[in-house]
Parts: sequence; C-alpha cells; structure tokens
Amino acid sequence: MILLDFTLYLMETLKHWRSLHGLIVMFMFLTTISKGSACEAPSSPQCFRRNTEESMYRCEWSMNMTERDVTFDLYFDGRKFGGIKETWSCINEEQLIQYRPVDIWVEAHVGNSSCTSTRTSVVLVHTVKYEAPQNISISWLNNNLILRWRPAENHPALAEIWFRQRDLPTESWEKRLITTNITDEPLMYQVTVVNLLKNSAYQVQIRHKSNPPIINPLWSDWSQEVIVPAELEEEVYMTTELTKANGTRMVTLILKPVPPAAAVSGVNYSLNDTHSSRGCPCRKMRPIYDIKKNTYTTYVSYSAVNISVFAINRAGYSPPAVIQVPAATAADLKTCDQTLLDKKLKTQTCLEFYKLQDGDSRPENVITLTKRMGEKKRKQIRKTMEDYVRYLYFEHRCDRGKPKTVKMCLFYQKEGEPLRKPQDFIAFDETQSSAVLSWKAIPSVDQRGFLTHYSLCSVKISSQDEPKECCNLSASLIKHHLENLTPGAKYNITLAGVTRVGEGPKATITINTLPENPVNVWWSLGLLFVFFLISIMCTLIFKRIQNKIFPPVPTPVIPEFTSHPAESQEMLEEKEEVDELTLYQLHPEGKSVSEDAEEITDLAGEWDDGTDEDIENVRGDSRMSGGTSDECLNNSSTAQVLRRSTLGEITDLEQVDNEIAMLIFRNGLVFDVKTDSP
Repeated sequence: MILLDFTLYLMETLKHWRSLHGLIVMFMFLTTISKGSACEAPSSPQCFRRNTEESMYRCEWSMNMTERDVTFDLYFDGRKFGGIKETWSCINEEQLIQYRPVDIWVEAHVGNSSCTSTRTSVVLVHTVKYEAPQNISISWLNNNLILRWRPAENHPALAEIWFRQRDLPTESWEKRLITTNITDEPLMYQVTVVNLLKNSAYQVQIRHKSNPPIINPLWSDWSQEVIVPAELEEEVYMTTELTKANGTRMVTLILKPVPPAAAVSGVNYSLNDTHSSRGCPCRKMRPIYDIKKNTYTTYVSYSAVNISVFAINRAGYSPPAVIQVPAATAADLKTCDQTLLDKKLKTQTCLEFYKLQDGDSRPENVITLTKRMGEKKRKQIRKTMEDYVRYLYFEHRCDRGKPKTVKMCLFYQKEGEPLRKPQDFIAFDETQSSAVLSWKAIPSVDQRGFLTHYSLCSVKISSQDEPKECCNLSASLIKHHLENLTPGAKYNITLAGVTRVGEGPKATITINTLPENPVNVWWSLGLLFVFFLISIMCTLIFKRIQNKIFPPVPTPVIPEFTSHPAESQEMLEEKEEVDELTLYQLHPEGKSVSEDAEEITDLAGEWDDGTDEDIENVRGDSRMSGGTSDECLNNSSTAQVLRRSTLGEITDLEQVDNEIAMLIFRNGLVFDVKTDSP
C-alpha cells in the first residue's frame, strides 16, 4: 500500500518536474525515506530515585535520535506511559508498583514503524542512582589530594576516582575505589587520594553510588573532568615601592608568577589591608581579582597599614605574604592642638588612633571612628581610652577615591609627671673644670606626658653650704658638657624629666674634678716666657732687617744763630762727648795719598791726647762765634781748635788748600762742610 502511494506520488511529481534538478531532489528524498523506515531499538530503561527519600522515579534509556518525530511509550507490567518525546521520563511513585518486581520496557515509534527494547525486571524501591558529583573542591595535604563535593544522602557512599598527570596525557587512567566520609559544617562527601605528587597537575573524574542498605545502587554519571593544579607552597614573592605625597602614599606591589603546574586552572590574587577591615573611607574589602600583570598599585594613608596578598587556585590558597607599611615618620610630630574626637564627623572623614609604643611598627588595638558608628558608640570608645598614655592620632579623608591623611599628631587623654628617671645617667671625661654627662631618654610609656625639658642641677660638696646651680636642657638631648667647675672638687649632679604637670624622679651621680698640677703651672709659665722671648727676638731681627733694607735718614738740626752775652756763656755751655773725629782733605799738588793719611793719623792722635778742658774751650769758642757743636764749623774756628790741640802744628795745615770734606761722629751724624780758600 505504501509503495503504491509512493509510485502515484512519483508519477505526479514527474509531470511537473521535468528537469534534471527535480530528479536529483526526488532521489535524495527517496533515499531518506528508505533509511528512516528502519527502526533502531532503544536500550533497556533504568528506573531509579535520586536518593532514598525521593518520591519521584526517573527512567532513562538511550537511542540513536536521527529522526525528528520519535515518540516513546514506557511500560510497567503492561501499564503504558505514552507520548514521551525525550529519552527520559519522571513518574511519581504513587503511579508505580515499588515493592515487588515489575517488568519495564520502552517502545519507540518512528513514522509508521516501531521497535521495542528488551524487558528488565526490577524492584523500584531498591534502585537508587545519585546525580553526578558537582562543585568539586580540591586541596592538598602533603602529597595527598583531598576531594569534596555535595552529598546525595546523609550516609557514606562509594566513590570511584580516575586520575592521571596532566602533562602525561598518553598514560592510562589510574582507578581507585574509596568510601567517602561525611564532614560536618558544611555537610560534604570527602575522599582522600594518597601518594600523589603535589608539585604536579592532575586530571580527575569522579562518580559515586549509594552504599548498603540500598540493594540495587546504580553508579552515577561521571563528573566533569577536574583539573587539579599543583599546591601553592610558597608565599607570593612581593616587593613594594612607596611614594609619599600630599597625605597619600602609593604602594606598588611587584608579584612573582607562580609555577606553571600551580597555574594550570588559573591563579587569582586576594588583596586585603587593615584599612579595609576598619571601615575607613575609600576602603572597601578587596574582591578576588585576576592580576594580568605582575604589578599592582594601591593607595594608603600615613597611618600604619598591613597589606596581605595570597594566590588562589583550585587546589587552595598560598600562605599570605604580608607587607608592613609603617606609619609615616613620627620623629618630628607635634602635640595635637585640637582633635575631632568630640565633634560630628562627615561621611568622608575617618579618625584613627592607637597607643604609640617605642619601636612598635605593628600597632595593635587600633581605634577607628566613623560617622556610621553613631554618637553612643563613640562615647563608649572614649571611655576606653587610658590616662597618661601617648596616642598617635590621624585624620583621614577620601580625596578622589584615595585615602588622604590631613592631620597627624600626638596627644594624651590626661598628662602626669614622669614615672621614671632618666636611665643610665653617667659622667665621663672629667677634667679640672668640666665633665661630660650622658643618659638615655625616658621611655614614652613612662613619660606620662610631653617632656618640656630636663632639669640639671649641680652642687659642690664641701664643709660649707654651697648654692645649687640648675639649668634647663632640651628634652631632645641625651648628652651635655658641664663646665665652669672648680678643680679638685666633688659635685653631686641630678637630672630629672619635666612635663607640663611637674618634675619626675631624679637620677643622681657624684663626680670629682681633677686637681691642679703644679708641674703644669710651671710648664705654662715657661711656655709663656719662651713665647715672649721669641717675640722680642723676632722684633729685633725684624727691625735690623728693616734698617738694612731701609736705613734711617737723619734730620739735620738747624739752630738759631743768636748772640749771647759773655756772662751767660758758661750757662749755655753743654757738655758734649766727642767720640771720634775724622778729617778728610783734598790732596794738594805735590802730596801723595799716603802722606795725607799719615798727617791725618797724627792729627787724630794729637786730638785724642787733648784734655777735657781743651774740648770745653773749643766748645766755648764755637758758641761764642754764634755756632753749636753740632753745626758745621768755618775755617777760622776750625783753625783755632786745631791750633790749641796741636800746639802750633796747624800752621802746616793752613798751607794746604783749606777745604774740609766731612766730619764723622760716632753717634751716626755726618756733616759735610766745604770752604773756599781766600
């Protein structure tokens, strides 16, 4: 009947399609019909529940679905569930026989043909098939791989694990059957695959089925292939670059890539800092993000911040790498003039303060105040603050999405006197009049306030009461040179720290200055004498050299020619000592130089043999004639002196061409007198 209808259809088509194209299309259609006319029997159905508490049964079968319009009929001991268009069907338990064996089969209908699967006898209540494991988490514990997934029931199951190393894809799968454990909080199936290499990546597949009391458990489908990366054993290698400007510090993190085996399924990094957990403005909890490059930049304020970074892959977390960014330099911090602790805060303002301990780069118990806390919460925080404790105070604001510190200072809730004295107070390098003092600063925890200065007092110990001398030293000093002490004396020295409230305990030491040394005094006097002697010698030498280079020019004395009465002549006479007189004369014709020299020598001798009376007479005659002994002599006066000295021998000199060249005295005065012969 079918062939007849097809033949009639073919003849009708040939009447309209008389082209080669139509024949080809018709041939392909006939081929398709001929193939689809054969029905392929489906597989035997499996009917099961997903767990023992489930009230819905699911029946599954398989078939080569090359046809579009294929329908299935599912039979349970002759009861038909028809019109099924998928290879599975869900039926409520109320419609089925669960507690005795039933025969089940499937009949497929393709066009006008049908085919039937083989029959299977089952007890439905004994058959359970779990869903394939999903959301599998993995972690390493030494060389053991731990797998976890959501449980199908609240009792252990049997798991089949297939695995192989990812970098060895040609190797066969290794199989292990392991009974799962059930963990609490959260409820999870857990299996441990032992003796693997945690530094290698693996491919893993899992399926599981129910353990007794289920009589007929079925294996679940295989899970999707899980890539297990190697364990992240080392911390993230990270360095920082810090840039400080305008209340904000830029921190650049440089990350070292993880090993390839640990990054096969991708690596993410989680970043968090202490600002995030304290809720300061512009700071939110950092989500896990994928760093494409090996650098990352973040911004922090001037307060101490701890930045933690750890890598994450499917196998777990690496140990966190913690970068400690200490607070900005606090050496030059000043006292807070005022704070916002008792004032209303703006939304973008955050206060942060903590106890400032000596050498503490990681402060604990950091107190943060924001607007969201409310007035009541802020008052409670103020009550927890301690007296006599130094706090480091910050005011942060959000500036263009970055935290910015607008104020940084020190303050006390309440101040007091120092609790301790300066430590290690000692004296050294004592001399006769001075000594060097040194000490260690009072720890900030014992200062109990801001040190304004140190009070240093010294008193000399003697039989009589001595006044105490005190001075104030800067609070930043740890050494002082004490001067103006008495040699060979004993002193009591005290040092105490002073705050705005008062003075603290005193540190006391006793020093002895060195006595004076007589030898040193004589040495000093001797050196002083040598110094003056050398100074005098140098002065004399300098003057002599000066006289040699620049001889002194004598200043002639021109006396006034005044006549004196005879009676006052003796009063005007002065005693003058003539040390030496040398006469030079021109050589007359007919006399040799030697003869003149002899005559001059004889004349000088005769002059020396004269008496003082003769010299005085000469002086008197000279003054009477209107001259002095220091002025030049004329021819007549000279002749008279020579006549009296030489007893008449001057007659021979008058015969010479009378011309006196020079008179030289021992006192250095030179007179040159020339006279012309008449």
